[in-house]
Amino acid sequence: ENDKLGIVSGSAASSITNEHCTPNHIHYVYDTYPLANGTASAVVAEGGKTWYLLTADYAFGHALEADVTRVVEANGGEIVGSIRHPFPTQDFSSFILQAQASGADVVGLANAGADTTNAITTASEFGVTQSGQTLAALLLFLTDVHALGAEVAQGIQLTTGWYWDMNDETRAWSDRFMEETGVRPTMVHAGIYSSAIQYLNAVQETGSDDAQTVRKQMMDTPINDMFAKNGRIREDGRMVHDMYLAEVKTPAESKNEWDLYEILRTIPADEAYRPLSESKCKLINN
Repeated sequence: ENDKLGIVSGSAASSITNEHCTPNHIHYVYDTYPLANGTASAVVAEGGKTWYLLTADYAFGHALEADVTRVVEANGGEIVGSIRHPFPTQDFSSFILQAQASGADVVGLANAGADTTNAITTASEFGVTQSGQTLAALLLFLTDVHALGAEVAQGIQLTTGWYWDMNDETRAWSDRFMEETGVRPTMVHAGIYSSAIQYLNAVQETGSDDAQTVRKQMMDTPINDMFAKNGRIREDGRMVHDMYLAEVKTPAESKNEWDLYEILRTIPADEAYRPLSESKCKLINN
């Protein structure tokens, strides 16, 4: 309405740069497509063929459920059931019991934040993994894992767009962040910082804050910083960069309270994100 540029870092709905794309948006850190692509494909490959989904009943949860279903089925798996829970939900007892009763190999959590941590805590109390089912958290932040503790979260596989302890550059920036905040940054914290710097650099380069002028400059400029290497913004507004499949360490493996992830695999940007050939974005000339 006001022709301003919106840079989205914390929202996950892949529709932002798909069917609901606009020339005034950039989606920066992650979305439901690579989250599903990374975690679901890895879990299916390890033998988790049948899935039961616990889905948050709003746009994000619906999008994640759709993307997970696509990935599971494309890899030869099957969704044997799903249930949608209110957002937010405190008590996951009945939902976890239904997931256990399904007999599925995998209980997939298509939710986020407190819903995810509450569901994981309940699943731990009910012995979900001890009974042979795999718990797959499809959006889990470092701060969530820290709050849960390695004892509860150990072994959970997840996909992340960034991790503080990946290299000297990420560690140096994370140390600065922790000095100011007292906590280690998540991928969203790092992505917001990176996108803000990219925006300000584009304004400086063009001498303008016009939305389309700045957006074009950002699209024309490769992103190489502490957040991403060879990142780029596509015409649909999606910033594509490598994603990472991680596993939560055991208490014995963790050297300190924030040493929580083992990076299992780098997922190249072109493999992680929705191909433009499959896009419904009206800005794309397929």
